[in-house]
Amino acid sequence: MKSVIAEEFERYRDVFFSITKNFQTGGKPIGPGSRNIVKVFEIEGKEYNFKSFKQHNFINRHVYKYYRKSKARRSFEYANLLISKNFLTPKPVAYIENTDFWGVTSSYYISEQLQDCFTLSDALFNPDFPNREKIFQAYTALIFNLHENGIEFIDNASGNFLIKEDHNTYQFYLVDLNRMNFLNHYPIEKRLSNFERLTTAPEIIKIISEEYALLSGKSPKFCQQKILSATNRKVRKNKIKKNLKFYKYFLKK
Repeated sequence: MKSVIAEEFERYRDVFFSITKNFQTGGKPIGPGSRNIVKVFEIEGKEYNFKSFKQHNFINRHVYKYYRKSKARRSFEYANLLISKNFLTPKPVAYIENTDFWGVTSSYYISEQLQDCFTLSDALFNPDFPNREKIFQAYTALIFNLHENGIEFIDNASGNFLIKEDHNTYQFYLVDLNRMNFLNHYPIEKRLSNFERLTTAPEIIKIISEEYALLSGKSPKFCQQKILSATNRKVRKNKIKKNLKFYKYFLKK
């Protein structure tokens, strides 16, 4: 076993180990849990978010023990890095890796559970959501600031942003942090392609394009064309993957 626990939570070390040992039978699940499983556990009147990462295949188990940082470790370290650069994410508490001789058998990332928030998905999929345009302008400003700091948030999807509202201002908290790139040079085309996973909705892309143009000094038309090109390319790629899975399914029969 390997673990790193933030100093202020060290007193809960045995509690954390006990929870991960009995993870399947306790806690309150969040989300579908199709790949990774997220549950909330209460400790001394406060809620903590435990993310259990999907069991790796035989080769990756070995890789994540000896050659690459596990997803849990990356989540913890990237959370601390974001906070050091004045970005928001639920407070990182710990990561825990269980291993055997061959590799990682299970891993967990623990953070404080954020209260009284909504996700960017709530605004994206509800055209009547209050202050929708303002929310997406604030989201775009956040992504621009990440880019200015050389941070590529690869999982830039609407479900990975938790939002707290305070007097019509919005604070964005990033979650699902294990996939990021840190770049010394981040060209504008690559920056705009970072929006490829968010949406194909023209009205949202227009808001993002205009706001990113305002912040970057590029033209709204240029930004919109680059984002549309990236999203269309992503849609085509997803269709190809879906078709390949379909054919593989029938070839097995």
